[in-house]
Amino acid sequence: MRATRYTGRTVSEDMERHVTLEYWIDDGWYVGRVKEMAGVFSQGATLAELEDNIADAYGAIASDSFDPVPANEIHRKQLVLRS
Repeated sequence: MRATRYTGRTVSEDMERHVTLEYWIDDGWYVGRVKEMAGVFSQGATLAELEDNIADAYGAIASDSFDPVPANEIHRKQLVLRS
């Protein structure tokens, strides 16, 4: 994976992390996710574009500027799913 994008940090702060890109083709689009990090999904017209978009998505989540939902605002509910 050639995921090398600007993450908002200086070069000395950037770390290289090797991850697994899982991808498939859906309606002509390359769609993928980072196996090791839930929530990092994207798509692209080409595999190279998907890799760039995944890098951007990973950078947004991994950066200090990412502001997840505060734990006290997350609601949970048990569901029963039938197949």
